Amino acid sequence: MTIPHGDLLYEGKAKRIYAGAEDKQVLVEFKNDATAFNAQKKAQLDDKGRLNCRISACLFEVLEREGIPTHYCGIAAETWMVVQRVEVIPVEVVLRNIATGSLCRETPIAQGTPLEPALLDLYFKDDSLGDPLLTDARLALLGVVSSEMRERIELLARNVNAVLIPFFREIGLQLVDFKLELGINAAGELLVADEISPDTCRLWDLSCLDAEERILDKDRFRKDLGGVIEAYGEVCKRVQGACPTPRNCS
Repeated sequence: MTIPHGDLLYEGKAKRIYAGAEDKQVLVEFKNDATAFNAQKKAQLDDKGRLNCRISACLFEVLEREGIPTHYCGIAAETWMVVQRVEVIPVEVVLRNIATGSLCRETPIAQGTPLEPALLDLYFKDDSLGDPLLTDARLALLGVVSSEMRERIELLARNVNAVLIPFFREIGLQLVDFKLELGINAAGELLVADEISPDTCRLWDLSCLDAEERILDKDRFRKDLGGVIEAYGEVCKRVQGACPTPRNCS
């Protein structure tokens, strides 16, 4: 279903952003595209857009219920979300609770090592450069964000983690790590933006001991494990069972 919208403002790997009816809002269309390794691996997965839209909407409402500001306004259709227009900060924020993925490839840290406190990494959001890791010195050199904004970003990310860890645990999932994108709205507020879904979170089924079967996130696509949509569907079912029905903006 396509809903009325303005001009296409931006198209990313998983979403399209359109002008909305109000200047302070935009419409986000979640696509069925699946990508990995900086879009070197691609596929179309039926129903992925709807699942990620619904999961994200529910999780944004969970965060807002706990006082965490997000760009979310509501859903407009099965694959469409209405959000505040923000200026996206060109930094990807990754918070890691359990060591896996690139952290284990790039360091001697063993797979599955609990990280307490959670490790926060910042990456420069630029596909052409491969989204390189940013040290504090590099942040200062590039002038991407101020030291004060760097502190605000970390505080917000850790607050998100503090809400999502117990939420997911209650529905039998372990939040291994996740990526956040943040933005500044017209009022100058720092908000959680983009999406929160199995595309941006590593989620393991706590009831499953098998290292591959427990994966309910994008790693199923990255590692050619199959069952990607089934895994996303399972996450959606559990999240919806614990969250209020997303508010409707149609």
